[in-house]
Amino acid sequence: MKKYKFAPELICLCLIVLSFVGCNTDFVTLESDVLNSDDINNFNIQDISYDVVSYNKVLGPVQTEDMSLGTLGIYNDNFGTTASSFVSQLTLSDFNPQFGEGVIIDSVVLTIPYFIKSTQFDNENNLIFDIDSVIGRDPIILRIFENQYFIRDFDPNGDFDAKQPYFSNKSASESEPIPLSLLEGGELGFVEYNAETEQLEPIDNIIDINENGYILTEVDNEDEDEDPQFISIQPPGLRILLDPTFWEDKIIEKEGEPELASPNNFNDYFRGLYFKAEPVNGSGSHLMLNLTNTNPNITIFYSRLTEDPDDDPDTRENDSYILNFGPNRINFMDNDFSVELSDGDETNGDARLLLKGGEGSVAKIKLFNGEDIDDDDDNINSFEFWKSQYVETDDNGNFQGIKRLVNEANLVFFVDQDLVGSREPNRIYLYNTENKTPLIDYFLDIQNNGLPSASIINHLGPLQREGDESNGQGIKYKIKITEHIKNLLVRDSTNVELGLAVSLNVNLENPATNPPQRIMQQPSTENFTVPISSVLSPRGTVLHGNNSEDESKRVYLEIYYTEPNN
Repeated sequence: MKKYKFAPELICLCLIVLSFVGCNTDFVTLESDVLNSDDINNFNIQDISYDVVSYNKVLGPVQTEDMSLGTLGIYNDNFGTTASSFVSQLTLSDFNPQFGEGVIIDSVVLTIPYFIKSTQFDNENNLIFDIDSVIGRDPIILRIFENQYFIRDFDPNGDFDAKQPYFSNKSASESEPIPLSLLEGGELGFVEYNAETEQLEPIDNIIDINENGYILTEVDNEDEDEDPQFISIQPPGLRILLDPTFWEDKIIEKEGEPELASPNNFNDYFRGLYFKAEPVNGSGSHLMLNLTNTNPNITIFYSRLTEDPDDDPDTRENDSYILNFGPNRINFMDNDFSVELSDGDETNGDARLLLKGGEGSVAKIKLFNGEDIDDDDDNINSFEFWKSQYVETDDNGNFQGIKRLVNEANLVFFVDQDLVGSREPNRIYLYNTENKTPLIDYFLDIQNNGLPSASIINHLGPLQREGDESNGQGIKYKIKITEHIKNLLVRDSTNVELGLAVSLNVNLENPATNPPQRIMQQPSTENFTVPISSVLSPRGTVLHGNNSEDESKRVYLEIYYTEPNN
């Protein structure tokens, strides 16, 4: 399949030519700032499409300790149901705390904010939050347990200082499952304040998705009408009042004891909390929670007798004590899939690519393999034949000159609209499976840390939806790999297999700022790993592969190039 197109604008052609400084002199003197009309007539912009071998790769249990996010909730799609939970250690804000005399706990507040995409004001000057870390708006049942399982820092069976890996199926290894009985120790109760009785009373643990934030107030005893006085607005998230009895026994009563004297003592004494989500009437929502800073915490608000000798002996003063999350956290995923995931045909490719985040599946992509070659030389493979159409090399395969100038290269994947709805991921991520890093195009694109949905969009094009509506059905993804293709041609880079996965946040794949990819519990001989942003995402999609019965929807590589018009 070969198509011809002419450049609509002169400036585009200038940029194309200037991008290959030092290339063959047949393509105009590259030091020149402007192309004249004679030069333009010597070029012809064309495009050609190539077949791509693509096949499925099932993941199984994946490494999930110390992820940048905590996943919690219920997610339903065409693949089935995923229930996400996590366990986290807690850290004391200071050790050997002195709470004082006559301590009475007023309340214990668990706070975990959502990620806020933006804030604005409505016509009545009310603050409106735009959250992007919650999928769905249905309530969930949240159960919180005292964890009894000791989370190790180091692997006793690994090399010296090797960190202990933990996996999505509640295990430390194939032979060491984490007993659910240890994760689910004593269950913590939820309470609410009853203004009439002025008491904390037990409530159920059904959590609604808060989108408007929380207005915090306090009673002003000096105000005649005793109306609550405004303190502040907290952003949307989980904000739960916990039964203070547990915290009085676990923390306050341990003042002066060894258990609160050091991190090691405390981690052995109080091994953290296990957060478990359950559906409400078969449905729920899926939350991505940031547990890596001090905003998420458990705060014990209490009063004590004042130490000022001039005060009345019964005078009390207020104080608080904070427990933060970490340092160790593990995400768990319980899948009930209605779709069977299996490894694909590595040689011939698959008809459909099933991409599913978490403990799901990815796809592997092979460029220039399996393509028919009309050539008399039986010793040349498809990649080398393709390369010979674009560059000149010496007898040793070293680059000598350009035959065709690559302007743009894209991998195009079509969504199977018959098999997925409108909940497919907006982003997918393409990467080098050999060195487990992004392609060079990733690093040359613009990263938006404040708005990940608008980051690296030139290389990793967002899902094109019908009508350009946010809830429109997905049509296709276009992944630009121009610089990767140029490297294969000019810099003699290896034509490695590529990986394709769903992505929660493409910024998480930057190796300069984030941990490396995650290992699998049962690695293959190639030691295949999984992108972090895929492990964290519950979403899934189905794409047409290279063997789809609909030839017009098969994945393909398109290359736009320039060649002399001799």
